[in-house]
Amino acid sequence: MNKPVEQKPALPLAGVRVIDFSQVMMGPVCTQMLADYGADVVKIERKGAGDLSRSTFEPVHGADNPIFCSLNRNKRSVALDLRDPQKMAAVKALVAEADVVVNNFRAGVMDRMGLGYEDCRALNPRIIYAVGTGYGESGPYAHKGGQDVLAQAMSGVMARKADEAVPITTYPTALADYSTGMHMVQGILLALLQRGQTGEGQKVSVSLYNSMLAMQMQEAAMIMMADSEVNWAAMPLSGVFDAQDGALVMVGAFKANPLRDICTALGLDDLSLDPRFCNLTQQFKHKAELQAMFREQFRSNTRDHWLARLDEQDLLCAPVRDLREALVDPQTLHNKILMEGQGEGQTVRFVGSPIQMSAAPVTLYRAPPRLGQHTDEVMANAEASMGAK
Repeated sequence: MNKPVEQKPALPLAGVRVIDFSQVMMGPVCTQMLADYGADVVKIERKGAGDLSRSTFEPVHGADNPIFCSLNRNKRSVALDLRDPQKMAAVKALVAEADVVVNNFRAGVMDRMGLGYEDCRALNPRIIYAVGTGYGESGPYAHKGGQDVLAQAMSGVMARKADEAVPITTYPTALADYSTGMHMVQGILLALLQRGQTGEGQKVSVSLYNSMLAMQMQEAAMIMMADSEVNWAAMPLSGVFDAQDGALVMVGAFKANPLRDICTALGLDDLSLDPRFCNLTQQFKHKAELQAMFREQFRSNTRDHWLARLDEQDLLCAPVRDLREALVDPQTLHNKILMEGQGEGQTVRFVGSPIQMSAAPVTLYRAPPRLGQHTDEVMANAEASMGAK
């Protein structure tokens, strides 16, 4: 695992200051990536409580909640009561000297605090002001509570199933939060590039809802242009199948005649010669019959046996594993994506950045901070800045 280094290496976002009001996942996963690549991220938290993810589930040991740790490495924490005029003045001084402000509150919250885009722009015309919402900053749902599962439901993602007989359910990881956080990263980087050309900052706005719609760009284009539904999970030559000792996934695609090769791997007669299965249209019509034959064959032997047979035919396949297995996989270890460091009385471990840059390797130079760990040093600098003016 990657372990902490004593000194932060030269990174592409070195010198960029981010004032981060976000919490839970969408905003923090964005600012964590900025921090990983050198930005000085100052996380503004509620005094006495902090980011909601500090209290999600029970900590394993001590004060380091695993959920919080997974999203907040390489940041500094400042804990404040922003109802205190002096503290608010200090925060505004930080904004005046910063490059980026990030928040993921409901529409209007930052404005009521006096930290909306126009407020921050008045303090600092070069500011990049990044906002993440549930549905957008305006419109019929602007003030509706946004959340990952709700975005899955409202956008059509949740209704898309591999098998119509299976009940609708939620995607079991934070699909909308993560993708929206990454879109926010992209928007901030683009705005920083444009500021380098114009000298002016701007607002960057992303939403869970838009990110989920964008993720379905192929399916949406088919509906809008051809009035046709596409469901990649329901293709007739693909699916999840049970072998004697576990499940595997097979994707019958990207070949001239994938059905013929599947039949060779499974020891079946060439079903592509059968009129019921001779082309994709017929395969869709008779999918239940076709996949019933696949399932019967897969149940007759072990998963490793069938994976080897499918590999021999250059068919896309993989074992279905749980996360515990994936975390100790040789490829995971080879990729060096797992990180660890010393937290509040325990070792903290988490997944690092998926982006690998040869000249800017991600390291853990600052463990996930204790609530308010850096308040004194950051506030001293802010107050010095206020005094200088």
